[in-house]
Amino acid sequence: MIDINKKYRTRDGREVRIYATDGNELKRVHGAFKNTYSGCWTSCDWEASGSHWRDMLLDLIEVRPRHKRTVWLNIYDDSKPALHLSRELADQYRCDRIACIKVELDFEEGEGL
Repeated sequence: MIDINKKYRTRDGREVRIYATDGNELKRVHGAFKNTYSGCWTSCDWEASGSHWRDMLLDLIEVRPRHKRTVWLNIYDDSKPALHLSRELADQYRCDRIACIKVELDFEEGEGL
């Protein structure tokens, strides 16, 4: 079910605005998608599930927030690596590391679940 309070895009990546989710039985969701070429908004309607009745490229896909983090990975010769939220914490952990690797994470909320 489409939630009017969540953000969506079309399956082919177009920006979407949802105006209502209480339309008729067949086309319950009403809104618009941004036309890639003109930049104008085109009105559209979808089934309650977010499926478009004619064109699957217009199906609604929930946009989840993205998160970015920097972490530090200490590598040891004799054990598992240790992950730290700052370089300072990584430096204080153990003095026998063989490397300290900066890792830039960029992920969508829920990714990998």
